[in-house]
Amino acid sequence: MSDSEATATVDISPEELREEMLAIYPPKTKRKRQKQILVNDPDAIPEIAANTRTIPGIITQRGCTYAGCRGVVMGPIYDLLQIVHGPIGCGFYAWMSRRNLARPKPGLPNYMQYSMSTDMMEEQIVFGGEKKLRQAILEAYEIFKPKAIAILATCPVGLIGDDIHQVAREMKDKLGINVVAFSCEGYKGVSQSAGHHIANNEVFKNMIGLDDTPDQGEFTMNILGEYNIGGDAWEIDALLKKCGITLTATLSGDVNYSQVCRAHTAQLNTVMCHRSINYIAGMMEKKYGIPWFKVNFLGADSTAKSLRKIAQYFDNKGLTERVEAVIAEEQAKLKPVRDEVTARCKGKRAALFVGGSRAHHYQDLFADIGVEVVSAGYEFAHRDDYEGRHVLPTIKVDADSRNIEELHVEPDPARYNPRKTPEQMEALKSQGFTFEDYEGMMKQMKKRTLVIDDISHHEMEKLIEAYKPDIICSGIKDKFVVEKMGVPCKQLHSYDYSGPYAAFTGAANFYKEIDRMLNTGVWKLITPPWEKPS
Repeated sequence: MSDSEATATVDISPEELREEMLAIYPPKTKRKRQKQILVNDPDAIPEIAANTRTIPGIITQRGCTYAGCRGVVMGPIYDLLQIVHGPIGCGFYAWMSRRNLARPKPGLPNYMQYSMSTDMMEEQIVFGGEKKLRQAILEAYEIFKPKAIAILATCPVGLIGDDIHQVAREMKDKLGINVVAFSCEGYKGVSQSAGHHIANNEVFKNMIGLDDTPDQGEFTMNILGEYNIGGDAWEIDALLKKCGITLTATLSGDVNYSQVCRAHTAQLNTVMCHRSINYIAGMMEKKYGIPWFKVNFLGADSTAKSLRKIAQYFDNKGLTERVEAVIAEEQAKLKPVRDEVTARCKGKRAALFVGGSRAHHYQDLFADIGVEVVSAGYEFAHRDDYEGRHVLPTIKVDADSRNIEELHVEPDPARYNPRKTPEQMEALKSQGFTFEDYEGMMKQMKKRTLVIDDISHHEMEKLIEAYKPDIICSGIKDKFVVEKMGVPCKQLHSYDYSGPYAAFTGAANFYKEIDRMLNTGVWKLITPPWEKPS
């Protein structure tokens, strides 16, 4: 029986659980939430309501637009000096909060260890903060002499009308370095997803393409949407090097400003987190002719599949043979750990509610060890993350989405260079090869599993009470609430100070971590709220 044909085994039907979750809500709220809680059918994927505003009063896992721009996409660029324009609280949030690890190249600084802010006070809110921003940029330049500076706006900046882009232009001319402004005020979108889009646009306009120096490797590629949480990007880079593939840039895990500026010289773009960076992938293809496709380096089988697809794209016999040899070697080393953990974990239940593509990708790691996913959902996804990219033409652009600039991209007159001829592209497609491909999470999930977008605390409690999952994967906002219910919660935003989990070596780490969490007896000592006498 295939994954899409299999039915999740639970003690209550998903339809009944869905109704229990919805029963508490007022009629208007219920009408909205019932579009965001669906019983999955991978053969006839239902339409889900996603990328909609969180209902006031519901405790959400989401972050703001600023969090998506500064905290996710821009934060890991380690030698880009980043100044948060706003109150100090927002600046503190951006201070190493996601465990994006970095190993600076010799001679390059690491500004990730600093929290830089203009520290706006009441005076700036009333009279404007542009003067203080100019002073902050000059002070930062005098101290650090960076190659480039980023200015990131928080909510008050947009409300009072500070023109950070004009300040950036002035400082760029004055200092002779690249100064880029990001209008990523927290209120601009329904979630951090808007911040990803804003970051993509500004990086594409003002950084990518500034340096035409290519890497010397025979096979060069970028990984987009990999942020080196716990060292994931290092494991992927080491694996690719073993195969003979050169990684030009990882956007934006353990990456420096120069790598970002010459990312357009690579022969291929691969996308890990579809939601956070598919915009750049599409724009680079239009402007520079670099094709892209989706990969997943989380899970042993998924990693092998991704490596084989990369080798097929480059269409080189020697590379293909090296890739197969590496896969065989790594799978052989991993097998004893995988078999041992599978024997103890097979048949256990998991539920995943994590941002980006993690609620999807980590299902592959759980599948490796026989753990069944009974429910999953994203924090800030759009419909295409759930249903697949084929629904893009049917998604209506609403007022919130119109807050984000849509760039008009044309082929670069001098540097547009299709990496494959039309004949080569057709030959690959005739073999079943796909580009710009993402089938979405629901296609992969089992039939009649429960898909929940932007899950609330109430819905999480109902899910745990009814399904009794053996483990939840989620974020820091609900980790400890979940564990007080007697269920281990693996925090997949920053890995609970562990990792890496990517590639084959990382998979072994994940298997052992999940085995430890599932098979410890401590959770039996906790009485969940619904079992306590009233």
